[in-house]
Amino acid sequence: MAPLRYGIVGTGMMGVEHIQNLVRLEDVTVCALADPDPQSRRRAAALVPDAEVFGDHRALIARGGCDAVVVATPNMTHVDVLSDLLPTDLHVLVEKPLCTTVDDCYTVLEMDERRDALTWVGLEYRYMAPIRRLLEEIDRGVVGRPRMVSIREHRFPFLRKVGDWNRFSRNTGGTLVEKCCHFFDLMCLVMPGRPVRVMASGGQDVNHLDEVYDGEVPDILDNAYVIVDFDDGGRGLLDLCMFAEATQNQEELSVVGELGKVEAFVPDDTVRIGRRGVDSLGAVTVEPVVDERVAYEGFHGGSSYIEHLRFRDAVRGGADADVTVLDGLVSVAIGAAAHRSIDEGRVVELEELLRR
Repeated sequence: MAPLRYGIVGTGMMGVEHIQNLVRLEDVTVCALADPDPQSRRRAAALVPDAEVFGDHRALIARGGCDAVVVATPNMTHVDVLSDLLPTDLHVLVEKPLCTTVDDCYTVLEMDERRDALTWVGLEYRYMAPIRRLLEEIDRGVVGRPRMVSIREHRFPFLRKVGDWNRFSRNTGGTLVEKCCHFFDLMCLVMPGRPVRVMASGGQDVNHLDEVYDGEVPDILDNAYVIVDFDDGGRGLLDLCMFAEATQNQEELSVVGELGKVEAFVPDDTVRIGRRGVDSLGAVTVEPVVDERVAYEGFHGGSSYIEHLRFRDAVRGGADADVTVLDGLVSVAIGAAAHRSIDEGRVVELEELLRR
């Protein structure tokens, strides 16, 4: 079988991350690159010197020769790039967040509903080994029906991107869309109910306050608490701090039901499993978790490699996307609702943002 031919649209930090994963994957080849920034193009082309290089994604599409395209452009460009890609028969993996606004996500959803090729949203935290194990334990019924999910991310500030586009909410969708769509996606994956309302508190208290771009100071939040209520009575909590890099674990997840509790820790790559009536305080099962399939760790503990492995196999086998456009839309909607809650000082019903 001929290798699956990939094009990369957007060859900045995340575009290069995708290339680094793909070159380690069997039966694929990166044959085309597109980015308007010359330095980004050169850096990516050094990794795949046989790939054709374009300054515009439309030229890459017009040239043909690809089976699949990875979109890793800045968030605010996703809707326009996808508007050019989705009318084609190319399989598409688009980086998170799907778009910066819920309306743009609906535009993409409507286009996706008219196509047969795969459209997959890059919410790769699902594939981190300890998180995957947590999800498997939940599916096995270890906690019973999940009632509460708590996610903590304590980490470093936002990195610099080309042109520092990620310093302003108008470009990213805001921190709770840009960064936290991952966690809202995990909440929806874990909880049996449907998210219905959001309450949040957050601010920009430490990071980027001494930076100025064309007379503007960045406006991206660096800490927040977000509560998500589900229609079955379940609830989720996000605890985000982006000036907390002096920490043992960047991500900590816990899911609790009437039968027990499961926790996942990254980058310790461990899970803790506690069963009510069997285990006790301070005496639960602690297990290391490793995914032996991972050939490249990258920025996200090998999760992008597993994401690409599954995407490749879905394209080959004609399977559905693990992470759909609708999944991407809902994760953006929860983040947008959280920002509205902070801005307006109130609880926000998700029906204010969702159309169906």
